[in-house]
Amino acid sequence: MLHSLTIPAYENALRALSGQLDKALAWGADNNVGELQLLAARLAPDMFPLPTQIRFSCGQALQAVTRLGAAGAPDFADDADSFAAMQDQIARTLAFLASVGPAALGDDDARPVEFSLPNGMVFDLSAAAYVRDWALPQFYFHIVAAYAIMRHMGVPLGKADYASYMMQHLRPGTAPAG
Repeated sequence: MLHSLTIPAYENALRALSGQLDKALAWGADNNVGELQLLAARLAPDMFPLPTQIRFSCGQALQAVTRLGAAGAPDFADDADSFAAMQDQIARTLAFLASVGPAALGDDDARPVEFSLPNGMVFDLSAAAYVRDWALPQFYFHIVAAYAIMRHMGVPLGKADYASYMMQHLRPGTAPAG
């Protein structure tokens, strides 16, 4: 169950994020908004810029599956300095996630998971509670922050860009007409 709750969610959101970055770069080129402007963009002075949100999105997915038992995750110590480098971080994360099978994460949802924050706080949860209460919310926080930064800059993203993976579930004949 841990695998089915994490890996597909991470893969879906990261693929959507990659598409959003493509759209942002193309929009920037068409609207005289340079790549460096987009890279420096942030929502508030005390929030991280776009490349950090991308690195944290990837990192949250990698940390979660590693904490649950997977091994060999790539490490992104630094923020990307270009859109190509952000796309590379996403691609490397997706490649790692694709290599993680259900056995790597185990099937004991009740097993203890411990993690600590840099400020010294330590949390003790079951594996299922860790996924539900920390891993997925933290991941989506950074996914949404990256999306919001691009929207804030004027990139014409919408819900279809955020949840583009839902199209695989669309019932034929139910899409709105043009």
